[in-house]
Amino acid sequence: MNAQPLAFVVHVGDIGSSAAACADDWLLARKAQFARIRHRFVLLPGDNEWTDCKDPVARLQRWRQILCETPREYCEHVRWETAGWVFVALNVPGSNNNVRHAEHGPRMQAVLSSLDEAAAAAQGGKGLVVLMQANPFVTVPRDGYAELRASLRRLAARHPGRVVLIHGDTHVHRDDEPLPGLRRIEVWGSPMVSWLRVTISPGRLRVDAVR
Repeated sequence: MNAQPLAFVVHVGDIGSSAAACADDWLLARKAQFARIRHRFVLLPGDNEWTDCKDPVARLQRWRQILCETPREYCEHVRWETAGWVFVALNVPGSNNNVRHAEHGPRMQAVLSSLDEAAAAAQGGKGLVVLMQANPFVTVPRDGYAELRASLRRLAARHPGRVVLIHGDTHVHRDDEPLPGLRRIEVWGSPMVSWLRVTISPGRLRVDAVR
């Protein structure tokens, strides 16, 4: 990636198996590794880094302390704009979005609020790209994504073709339309270790390389 002229790099989470990623030393090692990326870098927490750990809330707090530029509540929610698109990164993890834990409700309020703010910033013909770790179309054994899917459905209905969801989680590359008007791009996962290069211009987003 360092050899490519990239505007930014996003990692949508799961930076190791939970057996490794639930420990501080693993996060610190990955932080040092990511520091070698010369482009602007955005990292999201995945389920392997916190919801799959013994104490999810404590692990998420440590993730923020180690990996956020300014550690604070929901510091992983970030938004930026480039080439006529608004990008928003949200903490929505796999393992059913930690739906059985008390932290789920307040975090999803923050997620939906950040999504609404990003959608407002995308008014006037801009596109909206939503980034998260989870595949929100996985509904078993519990569905922790119903509110989020409803919000995405409404946004896509109002702005068909201008809302793109990019996620990981289920380890299969997809480029499809799971909801009317919503484009979904899923990145590869282990054992396929690769990255997608996307070209963006006003009104257009093209996946032009799987590396």
